[in-house]
Amino acid sequence: MCGIFGIIGEKEVAPLLLEGLKRLEYRGYDSAGIATLSNGHIDCRRAEGKLSNLTQKISETPLKGTVGIGHTRWATHGLPNERNAHPHATEKVAVVHNGIIENYITLKAELEGQDCKFETDTDTEVIVHLVTHYINQGQDPVDAANAAMDRLEGAYALVMIFAGHYDVMVGCRQGTPLAVGYGEGEMFVASDSYALAPLTKKICFLEDGDRVVVNKTDAQIYDSKKNKVHRSVRITEQSGATIGKGEYRHFMLKEIYEQPSVIGQTLNAYVNAATGKITVPKEVLETITKAPRLTLIACGTAYYACMVAKYWFEQIARIPCEIDVASEFRYREAPMPEGGIALFISQSGETLDTLEALRYCKREGQTIISIVNTIESTIERESDHVLHTLAGPEIGVASTKAFTTQLTTLACMALATARKLGTIDEKHESEMAKALRHVPKIAADILQHDEAIQTIAKDIAEANDVLYLGRGSLYPIALEGALKLKEISYIHAEGYASGEMKHGPIALIDECVPIVVVAPENDSLFEKNVSNIQETVARGGKVFLISDIKGAHRLKEQSSWRVALGAVHPFVAPILYSIPVQLLAYHIAVIKGTDVDQPRNLAKSVTVE
Repeated sequence: MCGIFGIIGEKEVAPLLLEGLKRLEYRGYDSAGIATLSNGHIDCRRAEGKLSNLTQKISETPLKGTVGIGHTRWATHGLPNERNAHPHATEKVAVVHNGIIENYITLKAELEGQDCKFETDTDTEVIVHLVTHYINQGQDPVDAANAAMDRLEGAYALVMIFAGHYDVMVGCRQGTPLAVGYGEGEMFVASDSYALAPLTKKICFLEDGDRVVVNKTDAQIYDSKKNKVHRSVRITEQSGATIGKGEYRHFMLKEIYEQPSVIGQTLNAYVNAATGKITVPKEVLETITKAPRLTLIACGTAYYACMVAKYWFEQIARIPCEIDVASEFRYREAPMPEGGIALFISQSGETLDTLEALRYCKREGQTIISIVNTIESTIERESDHVLHTLAGPEIGVASTKAFTTQLTTLACMALATARKLGTIDEKHESEMAKALRHVPKIAADILQHDEAIQTIAKDIAEANDVLYLGRGSLYPIALEGALKLKEISYIHAEGYASGEMKHGPIALIDECVPIVVVAPENDSLFEKNVSNIQETVARGGKVFLISDIKGAHRLKEQSSWRVALGAVHPFVAPILYSIPVQLLAYHIAVIKGTDVDQPRNLAKSVTVE
């Protein structure tokens, strides 16, 4: 996950920026860069690889200046090389950027029509050209930055500096975290408080839609409509010795709120900068399209990602799939098809059951593809092909952002495979690709329901048992919701396919057992869900409905509690509907007073059988 750091003050900033970037290394990165104002001009140094490479470059060719921005980048749009590293700059503005600009292609085409020359493969470059365009029309830097930000769509954070302007730095938060630090005669902007901890304890966390204009002594914050707003400045206790929770009470909540950003980061890795289409590495795609069967194997939450992927690969790409939990698969001695693929999913890349199942498949002649979040892990080293989710470090034991980035990666794989095999037409491909590109923004919108879910959690927290129901690709999300509740609140919960209720579990229903139903109205199986809900209500069950606005209205009389999300494409619904079930589990656990981040008997990386 990329990191941003900016300083405006009276001291030479290059050494401080390097130190700040070092504190952002935990996010993962493969290039880095710094831009400063030197004699009124923008001066940049960028380097591929580790910060030591950038440090060496700056040692050989020093950067002067008291205003500067820095960035650690994990390659998304474009290869991880120096050309695509941030900051990006013209003669008039430099920018660092986290997240995704969804309308990048449209803006780029418009700017190219005005003779702008693009030099990188990133979506970020449209920002500097757009700001430069407005400056050239006579606007001052702040107005030009606002005019450009008005045009941007997506979930992102960015910071800019301007040639000749030593007392202004502009930042923006839209779905991706950004914090302002207050010093003595100097100010700071960074991705999180951990990076700022050695420099200041006075920190302000921007809210979604906020824009900030920073000078050497203060910061003015505005909402997206340019209205001045107040955000509290707090004294942080962050020591910087460990990765911090920032403004959040728990790592889990922080990681839930990071999802718009990290989904965007992950998605960017599979967005073709020229066409806007979703793609995957050529060698991976060619391997999948030739396989007679795809075997998906994982443990825990990652196994539910496999379950969702089975729906996608079979329905969209028409590839037969088998799924299994790693601990069972490795002892089944399953016969594997010639030319088959085994796909393994693991946040840590060290899960022993998954690793041993991988080794069995390797012995059986399968091509191994892994999806991992931790680089240079054992699973990565033993795989033929590796796809990284860009979730960044996940500290909370209960997986949240790692799960949704796994789903994002799998959705991209399924869609790219379907296009390669010709199992979907161009119209449907375009619809699903567009839906994927919009996921970060919709995820940020869903987080606005947090307060409503917290209120509902107070009632459900009194239960001893909770049932979760879903159909189709949302059935695994019901399973995942139940797992989350068990993991962190210690309430017994079970997930079922809605249609299976009448085959046994319906016997458990009474007025003391809440039933959480995940059922958007625009899903093809909604009417089936309606019937199952009515069966439940008829037996005294109290339903918590997670649906869209139309679904919530349809089932207003049948549900005791409701959360009505905006409409989403059914293809991406599993990614987005994961967020409310995560929030529900979190708030119930807080009410119960459990250890949310380190629940009893659980570990983040399971390296034993």
